[in-house]
Amino acid sequence: MDDKSFLIAMYPWFAMGHLTTFLHLSNKLAERGHKIFFFVTSKTLHKLEQFNLHRDLIVFIPITVPHVEGLPPHSETTADITYPMQPNLMTAMDMTQPIIEASLKELKPHFVFFDFTHWLPSMARHLGIKTIYYCTLSSAVTAYLRTLKNIQLTETGLMEPPEGFPLTSMIRLYAHEARQMIDQGGREFGKDISFFERILSSYTECDAVAFKTCRELEGPYCEYVQNHFKKPILLAGPVVPEPPTLKLDEKWAKWLGGCKPKSVIFCTFGSECVLRTDQFQELVLGFELTGLPFLAALRPPFGAEIIDAALPEGFAERIQGRGVVDGGWIQQQLILAHPSVGCFVTHCGYGSLSEGLLNECQLVLLPSVGDQFINARMMSRDLKLGVEVEKEEDGMFTRLAVCEAIQLVMDIDSKVGKEVKQNHGKFRELLLQKGFENSYIDGFFQKMQELLQ
Repeated sequence: MDDKSFLIAMYPWFAMGHLTTFLHLSNKLAERGHKIFFFVTSKTLHKLEQFNLHRDLIVFIPITVPHVEGLPPHSETTADITYPMQPNLMTAMDMTQPIIEASLKELKPHFVFFDFTHWLPSMARHLGIKTIYYCTLSSAVTAYLRTLKNIQLTETGLMEPPEGFPLTSMIRLYAHEARQMIDQGGREFGKDISFFERILSSYTECDAVAFKTCRELEGPYCEYVQNHFKKPILLAGPVVPEPPTLKLDEKWAKWLGGCKPKSVIFCTFGSECVLRTDQFQELVLGFELTGLPFLAALRPPFGAEIIDAALPEGFAERIQGRGVVDGGWIQQQLILAHPSVGCFVTHCGYGSLSEGLLNECQLVLLPSVGDQFINARMMSRDLKLGVEVEKEEDGMFTRLAVCEAIQLVMDIDSKVGKEVKQNHGKFRELLLQKGFENSYIDGFFQKMQELLQ
């Protein structure tokens, strides 16, 4: 390390999407000689090790998750629990405050990157450490939801964007989406604090806000956030992850290898998303309806302990040899890059969307909660990079709607399919252009230097 190198601590929310997002940025910073101390739950270490490309500079610091009533024993990430249990996991993470404070006193980093631990900025300030809120949400979501500081916001009020929102944007919410977001955001997330309050506190108390995005994709939204919060905004660019050091599991490599190029529908909704049984069944029946091969990696729906118990009657027999529905963890990055995959059906988590953009498969958007709705509108309406599955007024979707959305993006001779493919290709080429990402990481580093002056 030289005089221009930083000591940086990372403490993301205990969810794989957040952990990997922070680790990908850690790799980019470590490439430039910065030392990273990455706090991670003990049991999750083995899942992250394959993504650590600089083991001499990125040091995992294992922490034990305190026991909280209502959490199953040995729960460490959102993948270990059901969605309603997440507030309890947040409480457990908050209880690590003394451990984190003691570690920071010993490590003496220049910066701490965080997201949901709203108490970190105040603690770090007393220790002379700068805090950067590394937002795993898109800047478009942050811009749209700045109105959530008003907890009394009405459903109708949230359906339209806030005052001053970029005029060119076509992002709007449906009534059922606004209702769900107000309900979930206003609930307790950790002891005696709502999700809205936690996020707003993180924004207002930190020294700077960082996004994994670029001006070419989200420029107007980044500018809006900066003007509103009056904080330095750091843009890391696309943060293209290097290929994992592990190879694709032989089971999936063999199965995908038996399919034609660009023919496979790949669907995964991340470690947190759990569908209702009726949604789950309509989704997989939609895949069947396309007549195309498909690989779906989904958590069992509510009320089912295993995937097989939730499949429609006769489904497994009908799709044998053509389709797979798997309930285990899957190597998303490697599968998206496989030449057989032609379509990616995503829940529109920001990390998954980013990975989808960097590969050649076309995007079908099926958001289910919170920020995913806004991401889906930005991708489908503003940027025209994918097709969103149509839903009923209550938010339900049909197998036919799933099938039609897939057919639209897979048919490159249709007007919609051609437009989406062309736009996706242009953005992918830009994001992977030599020197493009480096210019953003260099700017990111410059902004960090300015924070210390």
